[in-house]
Amino acid sequence: MGISFGSFEGVCSTAALVICPLLGPSGQGIEPTCYSRNVQIGSTLIFQPSTCFIHIVAVLMTAIMIYHIQSKYTAVGRKEIVMFFWMYMLIELLAMFLDSGVIPTSNVSYPWFAAFYTGLVAATYCCLLVNGFVGFQFAEDGTPVSLWLLRLSCLAVFGISFFIAIASFKSFASFSPTKPLALFVVYLIWPILCVAIYTLSQLILVFRTLDDRWPLGDIIFGIGFYTIAQVILFAFSVTICNAIKHYLDGLFFFTLCTLLSVMMVYKYWDSITREDLEFSVGSKTAVWEVKDPLLTASPGDYDEDTTSNYHGGGTGASLVGGVSGNQVYGGKGGYPQGGYGGLPGSYGQQPGYGGGQRGYPPSSERY
Repeated sequence: MGISFGSFEGVCSTAALVICPLLGPSGQGIEPTCYSRNVQIGSTLIFQPSTCFIHIVAVLMTAIMIYHIQSKYTAVGRKEIVMFFWMYMLIELLAMFLDSGVIPTSNVSYPWFAAFYTGLVAATYCCLLVNGFVGFQFAEDGTPVSLWLLRLSCLAVFGISFFIAIASFKSFASFSPTKPLALFVVYLIWPILCVAIYTLSQLILVFRTLDDRWPLGDIIFGIGFYTIAQVILFAFSVTICNAIKHYLDGLFFFTLCTLLSVMMVYKYWDSITREDLEFSVGSKTAVWEVKDPLLTASPGDYDEDTTSNYHGGGTGASLVGGVSGNQVYGGKGGYPQGGYGGLPGSYGQQPGYGGGQRGYPPSSERY
């Protein structure tokens, strides 16, 4: 069955999406033609086990990327882009419970979780879209203006998408699960539009402001993975499922390729941002290499002057008066015990300075 605009009949018959059990005229949802095998653990039946494994890997990889982003304290757009990865991590956590059937589709809370998931996906693509314009500095990154513009935009898109989804599931406010045109736009058209605008804005940024063209490779790989994910899910999911005998389906490869495209978003952002080392306060100890030869010391620069009289050197002349201390004081090794030149308590009674001369007050013979 082909995919027609505004209808989930063809989409849900091909791919096992989160919202498919809540759509269709039968009231029982739209069942996919082929889906991966289930696994029973104890008394719990786990759906899409391979896809759940990719969800767990995505959460771990996103945590690593968030850690590296937050370690670049002075990088441009750090606070804005990290919000995108936090939202993506939340999507993967929620999808793990919805895809696996931990939250059963028959449960009364499932439509609300599915609506929350739909709104979160739309808000995450909105976050990516706004991040595409951070590099143009319409508002300085990291400031309250930039951050609140991003938050309010995502909140508005989340609220609108959540309302459209729950209204379509519950059939109120002129929305219906049999004709979910608005939900089709929010769930399928809006993400493609956001990715297209983000890619175009980053191409303009690279060609107009950057001298390095290597980030283009990250953009190309990211778009490639995202395109492969969409094609596999909506065109070859049934073919893959039948060929692998229900062990895997298109949703597994869709989740994997989406993770790779998100990793390319991180790789691209990391390649176009440089941290200012002057203001870096990271935990790593910087190793500075001195390349100026004037600042490097040779082994003999700080050798002690062995000819100085203070180190037991010879009897070289003093800088004052032209004679050395040994010449003035007659080779004495310092002040004798008992005061200046004599016995204890006397001044100059015994030979002191320079032989038999008085120490203080000086005699007339000294002059």
